Amino acid sequence: MTTPRYEIRALHTATTVTVYQAYAPAIGLPAAREGRFPATWKRDRMTWIKPSFLWMMYRCGWGTKENQETVLAVEITREGFEWALAHACLSHYASGLHPDHATWRRRLREAPARVQWDPERDLNLKPLPHRSLQLGLTGEAARRYADEWTVSITDVTGLAHTVHGHLRAGDPDAARRLLPAERPYPVPDGALRHLRAELPPFPAPAAAPGA
Repeated sequence: MTTPRYEIRALHTATTVTVYQAYAPAIGLPAAREGRFPATWKRDRMTWIKPSFLWMMYRCGWGTKENQETVLAVEITREGFEWALAHACLSHYASGLHPDHATWRRRLREAPARVQWDPERDLNLKPLPHRSLQLGLTGEAARRYADEWTVSITDVTGLAHTVHGHLRAGDPDAARRLLPAERPYPVPDGALRHLRAELPPFPAPAAAPGA
């Protein structure tokens, strides 16, 4: 079956959904150790959570980029996740979705959450023709995320390195077997209508040198 262009895919249970973030060890290690974000985690700043493990790997370079060396799997309540979606605004203006630029800018400024749909990534971190949800939290949403919605925080840096190691060794099957079991996340009909908009087609990949 063809994957819908806009679909939330995540590791989830009946009550929780897992999202990923990457931090410097000074933040990530105590967060994983205590199972909650430390006081040094700034609750007044925008923070982005990602239900896609592979998109997180694309963003943090398998946990090798500076200040992203500690990869966290953050299990949060589905109630909180869905609250954020319901109160989110699309991060870019869409003429078929917003009445005008001024209305969109006002909604974006007032919303405690925002959504981007970025190309999902395959095992080699190449873009796929469907989108991955990126959910930005600020203000009330960021505080609720850190202090109310978080159920557990797990350091999955070792998993990231192991998967990457299998790929570098030429064993994608071994790498694929370790990936989190992400599946479509059930949302009520129409719950994402305010967060979906037609986007231009993906550009054709550049030809390889000498091709």
